[in-house]
Amino acid sequence: MTRTASSPPFTPADGAELRRALRELVRHSALRDRTRAAARGLTTAGAHVLEVLAERGPLSLNALAAELFVDKSTASRTVGLLEDHGHLVRRADPADGRAIRVELTPGGLALHRELHDASVREAEAVLAELSAGERVTGVAFLRRLLATPPLDAEREGGAG
Repeated sequence: MTRTASSPPFTPADGAELRRALRELVRHSALRDRTRAAARGLTTAGAHVLEVLAERGPLSLNALAAELFVDKSTASRTVGLLEDHGHLVRRADPADGRAIRVELTPGGLALHRELHDASVREAEAVLAELSAGERVTGVAFLRRLLATPPLDAEREGGAG
């Protein structure tokens, strides 16, 4: 995906269009996530907690909040709701009895798999309409975007 001699230069208008397309992709993905989660009696936040715990295994509440980019109180409320429905449990951390770790129950893991499988089926349906070359190029492009480190907030003029 390197620029060749025949590639036109990237312009600010290209950048603006890419930003709009990525924002719409995120919005579309979030709407699908919310719809899938709601169909199974979950909030989007609850589905994200299941996803993180399925991928990472048991985590402290602080680590879970950090993974979700939320504060500890927000993570705790979501964990409480999932715990009330039997999707996860809180246990003492074996390395530090004062700390609590959150982990999926077998039912929570099964629910995560159901959500994941539905998401994969949706992606397969969309990708099936693309040629093999388009799929390879699209995935390579997204991986390259994701490999780019985020800009430092200070350089962007954000609050420090």
